[in-house]
Amino acid sequence: MEGTKLSTPHVLQVENLHVEVAGKEILRGVNLTLKSGELTALMGPNGSGKSTLAYALMGHPKYKVTAGRALLDGKDLLTMPVDQRSRAGLFLGFQYPQEVSGLSLSKFLWTTYMQRHTAQTADAARFDRELKTHLGYLGMDDALLKRSLNEGFSGGEKKRVEVLQMATLTPVFSILDEPDSGLDIDAVKAVGETVAKLHRPDAGILVITHYQRILKYLKPDRVHVMVDGLIALSGGRELAEELEAKGYDWVRVGVPGTSG
Repeated sequence: MEGTKLSTPHVLQVENLHVEVAGKEILRGVNLTLKSGELTALMGPNGSGKSTLAYALMGHPKYKVTAGRALLDGKDLLTMPVDQRSRAGLFLGFQYPQEVSGLSLSKFLWTTYMQRHTAQTADAARFDRELKTHLGYLGMDDALLKRSLNEGFSGGEKKRVEVLQMATLTPVFSILDEPDSGLDIDAVKAVGETVAKLHRPDAGILVITHYQRILKYLKPDRVHVMVDGLIALSGGRELAEELEAKGYDWVRVGVPGTSG
């Protein structure tokens, strides 16, 4: 419509990505496109390479890219240092968040917020309001803010803190590595619904998971299935329900280099 300014969509393009760990090839030519405004699920059995993809994109030195490329809005993501990837708008929610003694959760969140702001643009009052709102979404006690980051937190609390970080940073692309693992039914619902609420038209989210249960709250636009280091199958959210009912063995049929 005339007079309406449309924002340019963001794109994270992964092309023929090969990654090895300790000399063993894990990813064997992954192709994946993520777009702003879309919520994408990446499913697959243990050991299929889902987390390897996440860590390779984020720049973990253990994961060596041997071929292929990854472009964030046309820029070569793989040549950027880890901190630059973060500043470019990439966020990774860890499957196993680390404990940091002596650094309070509130201080950590404020520090991450200030990485995206200057003293002139920072709004402490708004930060506090939004933090309380997000804590409410996640069903978290604000007493956790005074405790050291993840120290003594339950598995569910650690996963919620990862989502809380995503809410604070407002990244362009978020990769959440199994945000539902180790959570009870109520926690899965809280995390799933919060991620859905935080999903913005100008940002994309990739959720890595084994199970369909969190996806009923997220309602992904696309579902991809990774098997033995390759994207073996793609479809809509109904694919997740089929996987829940049938498992993954049938997907292996026709995937090059698999034993299925």
